[in-house]
Amino acid sequence: MKDKSIEQIIRETTEENQSKTDWTKAWSTKYPILKTYQAEVDIPHYARQIRDMLTELQSTCGYSEQDAMLVLKDILAHEYMDNRKK
Repeated sequence: MKDKSIEQIIRETTEENQSKTDWTKAWSTKYPILKTYQAEVDIPHYARQIRDMLTELQSTCGYSEQDAMLVLKDILAHEYMDNRKK
């Protein structure tokens, strides 16, 4: 079987397929912290802060909820990549 590029997989993934996937479980095979953090982290605390940022982006920039989530996700990824120890 020929390997697909990540870009091709993204293009071919439907909203229906995404909604049926347990992404935490899928990614936890590579990143075990995703199996355990729920018992260690005050999730509501962080969820409130994230919700506030989403709401602010929607209000300030006129983004849809999905676009605001994607923007925050991208900012978080860049912040991590730009500041991690090499």
